[in-house]
Amino acid sequence: MVDNLGLIGQRTLEHVSIVGVAVGIAILTGVPIGIAITQSKRAADIVLGIASVIVTIPSVALFGLMIPILSTIGQGVGYLPAVIAVLLYSQLPIIRNTYVAITNVDPAMREAAKGLGMTTMQRLMWVEIPLAVPVVMVGVRVAVVMNIGITAIAAYIGAGGLGTFISRGISQTDPRQLITGAIAVSVLAIVSDYFLLFVQKKLTPPQSTVID
Repeated sequence: MVDNLGLIGQRTLEHVSIVGVAVGIAILTGVPIGIAITQSKRAADIVLGIASVIVTIPSVALFGLMIPILSTIGQGVGYLPAVIAVLLYSQLPIIRNTYVAITNVDPAMREAAKGLGMTTMQRLMWVEIPLAVPVVMVGVRVAVVMNIGITAIAAYIGAGGLGTFISRGISQTDPRQLITGAIAVSVLAIVSDYFLLFVQKKLTPPQSTVID
């Protein structure tokens, strides 16, 4: 590991790039979806059901399914299918936590906002979303930590990342590479979780409960 710190750093950046882009897009799509489905229990059941089914698909199978689909645009392997897979896996925790957070906002807070003359959009932006941030951030943390592990498998479709050490360690029967990859993925997951916990606490409004 000491002799290959440069390569480990390069693979770590590749890993972070895949997870960061995918989860970033998942936040931009999942949070609005989670807010939207609070208006309909039926829509919430359908959306959360679909997201739950996606999470149950084995990652290797999902990567395999994308190869023939994305091959039509010349992107059957590599970075793009890895990002799409991580994006899909990230949807459930982000949508579900957003939905739960918004639906569990104290009704008294909503009534107080109405009493101040706030519109529905103003209540959402200035009351409900700020109060929901801690729970939403828990979903983001779950998505990031979970997908750091899943992204390791993306090495098998040429996406790079820390999983490259694991795949080569297995194929070459080299425990050094295997252990290096495993330790690096674990450390990255732990560091990412603590960093996001720090961000969560910074974004948490005063008197809100932080869920660790």
